[in-house]
Order: sequence, then C-alpha cells, then structure tokens
Amino acid sequence: MSKLKAEIHKREKKKSPAWTRKEGKSPTGGLNAKGRASYKGGTLKAPQPKGGPRKKSFCARMSGMRKRQKPSNNTGKDRLSLSLKKWNC
Repeated sequence: MSKLKAEIHKREKKKSPAWTRKEGKSPTGGLNAKGRASYKGGTLKAPQPKGGPRKKSFCARMSGMRKRQKPSNNTGKDRLSLSLKKWNC
C-alpha cells in the first residue's frame, strides 16, 4: 500500500519555478528570460551592464559577497562570479 501512496504523491508533485532549476539559469551567469518570468516575488529586469543606477547598486552589493565566499567556492565558475562578470563589475 505504501508504494501506491508514494506513486500518487509523485504524480501530484508540482514542478518548482524555473528560476530555481537549471532551465531558468543562464550558463553565463544570472537568470535567463524564462527564469526571470517565473519569479513570483516581483518583476526582475535583465542585467544592465552598460551602466546606470541599477548597475552601481548591484555591483556594490554583490562585490561584498565575494569577500564572504569560501575560497573553495571562489573559482570563477561559480554563479556569483559569472553574474558579476555579466554585469561588468
């Protein structure tokens, strides 16, 4: 009987939003359009690498995060490094 319940639960389980899965993340860092669209907490805008107030704010916040990162995670291929690179920080 427990196998049947497990199978029913598996079928009823909903997928998590795209921004939490690989399909919503850009390989070059940050979220792609599908990931930004699936985020329910507000409206996310695309990166602003050319400049502007959002870039200045983002770079200031996220550059401080690098100092808190473990050296083993600071490889240049991690999500934080990729997003900073995409924003030209």
